[in-house]
Amino acid sequence: MVEYVLQKNQKNYVKSEIQTKDLVKYVGEGLLTSEGEHWKKQRKLIQPAFHKKKLANLLESIKGAILTEYTRIDPEAVIDVFPVFNDLAFQTVVKSLFSSVANQEEISRLQFITEETQKMLVKELRQPYLGWWFRASGKIESYLRLTAEARAILKKMVNERRASNKRYDDLLDMLLEAKYEDGKYMDEEQLIDEILILFTAGHETTSNSLTFTAQLLAHNPNWQEKISSEVRDLQNKGLDLMSFVTGAKLTQQVIEESMRLFPPAYFIDRVNVEPDEFEGKYFSPGSNLLFSLYEVHRHPDLWENPDAFMPERFAEGGRKYSSQYFPFGAGPRKCIGNNFAMFEMILAVSEIVNRYKILPVSGEIEIKPLITLKPKNAFLKFEKRTV
Repeated sequence: MVEYVLQKNQKNYVKSEIQTKDLVKYVGEGLLTSEGEHWKKQRKLIQPAFHKKKLANLLESIKGAILTEYTRIDPEAVIDVFPVFNDLAFQTVVKSLFSSVANQEEISRLQFITEETQKMLVKELRQPYLGWWFRASGKIESYLRLTAEARAILKKMVNERRASNKRYDDLLDMLLEAKYEDGKYMDEEQLIDEILILFTAGHETTSNSLTFTAQLLAHNPNWQEKISSEVRDLQNKGLDLMSFVTGAKLTQQVIEESMRLFPPAYFIDRVNVEPDEFEGKYFSPGSNLLFSLYEVHRHPDLWENPDAFMPERFAEGGRKYSSQYFPFGAGPRKCIGNNFAMFEMILAVSEIVNRYKILPVSGEIEIKPLITLKPKNAFLKFEKRTV
């Protein structure tokens, strides 16, 4: 049914008001939150910026951001790795958007605002009965002021880029140069909406996934050794970064399996426009459908040893499971940044395993299901790798 709703009959289904209304007030009407003709127009405009050939130009910046964050890891100390990966993922988006010219003070402020508004949205969705109080107390208004501040910072950065007359071949350059079919450029407000969406959608899901992957590797040291060996082999070939990330097959298998067990976007919601029927189930117009990808990804009828960590199941890639595996969604609304995220995660995982052995601290992996599936108490220990 997930496949039917997202792909085969996707024209009859739209996102719920959680994204098209509640989230819009904090991040605007960009790719993630828009629908209909507006979404189609924006998707067609932005898609080329995420083509693999374009992403190749960003890989050095991505790797630089990753290595900078890894200097924070204290070998032998027990650390919560989520903040490390959270900052890593945010800095990766920043470097990909703004190259190295971004003001770190402004970026830190943007990260704070992005994370605070997401926390507020979680409160609104989990405590709808307090909606009147959030409004009456001025709480929502205070977060809308934060959003306005973030937009002002981004406008300043965009205007500085325009005034510089320099090319950086980053995502901002691509967005500034993208033209609609009528030859017009994106207006400033729409550009800011899309950048805010990239900050919001582009860092939280990735940081969640990297944290779960590190925890799974800590509990499966044999796969750490496989990745370490793969990295050494690829490095000895002297490959460029794009050839490296596309050649790191074992690393990708581990990440695919991690996203199967702990999908960061662990549910998908849709609302049908016209009445619909699927295998004897009738849905009147406006029915709210919520699909648990966490359960689909662990369903015993669909997966061998569903709760076991078995990256080898993805030896032939994820397409083999396209009807039951949806870490980036599916159909026309599939995440536009799926290649970006995968390349980033391959670099992040290969670099950390190449430097450290990851050791578990506790026997279980804990989760905190909010808007995304977040890790909880992700404490690990790192030991410098000598071989």
